[in-house]
Amino acid sequence: MPRPAAAPPGRGPIPAHAGIGLRFRHHREVLESRPRIAWLEVHTENYMGGGAAPACLEALRRDYPVSLHGVGLSLGSAGGLDSIHLERVRRAVERFEPGLVSEHLSWSVAGGIYLADLLPLPLTEEALELVCRHVDQVQDVLARPILVENPSTYLQFRHSTIPEWEFLAALARRSGCGILCDVNNIYVSACNHGWDASAYLAALPATAIGEIHLAGHSVRTLEAGRRLRIDDHGSPVAPEVWALFREALERFGPVPTLIEWDTDVPPLEVLLEEAARAAVLLEELERSERYADAA
Repeated sequence: MPRPAAAPPGRGPIPAHAGIGLRFRHHREVLESRPRIAWLEVHTENYMGGGAAPACLEALRRDYPVSLHGVGLSLGSAGGLDSIHLERVRRAVERFEPGLVSEHLSWSVAGGIYLADLLPLPLTEEALELVCRHVDQVQDVLARPILVENPSTYLQFRHSTIPEWEFLAALARRSGCGILCDVNNIYVSACNHGWDASAYLAALPATAIGEIHLAGHSVRTLEAGRRLRIDDHGSPVAPEVWALFREALERFGPVPTLIEWDTDVPPLEVLLEEAARAAVLLEELERSERYADAA
């Protein structure tokens, strides 16, 4: 089975175990209790300045590997990257020495205005060239490869010519970036657009998968009974997503896996329980691989 790409060097590489997204409401509790968790991921933009949040992350960085997950670079913006924002990301990477750095396949800036959302791209050759150019620029400034996350989407552009999974694979091949495979996003988009989620996974290059995300989503009923799935990160991981995660592990091998929960954030123990469930599946895979190697 092909192995996932190794994490870039850093003070603490991200292990192929289960971690949690660190949110503000859990800062003090994690600092005081130091729970048994393999690693932590934070949104880069929340830790770029001064104050309590970056100081907290610096303290935790001594005991936990950390991943920086950006939401503001806007890799798909036609107007180019914001060089000031990119420099702030570079300084955060230098300060916290993360094991992984990631961003989204999306755009969120137009005319210098930040739209506070991760918006979908038309999947065309022109867009692919644009995103590759921006990923190259980011990787040059950070002096390291990044991971790019597949989006959750609720519409498709009529003039798109490249399936999303092929777009991601081509982006990884041309730019040398890795892929952050959000299994929940694959399931949400597959349900919304009538895609085959398993075929999506199968089309991704296993050697490019550097991280997996798991999260909850909600279901809304629209006119005529049509159902729309919304990636809101506000509930436990759905059974169907756990099943797809098993498929992902069988294809990609053990990969650093994160539990994301951003709205209606629950007590810390709930996040740790979700991470423990992911850890069990990772451990089962590792045991089966060791048995196969021994045989």
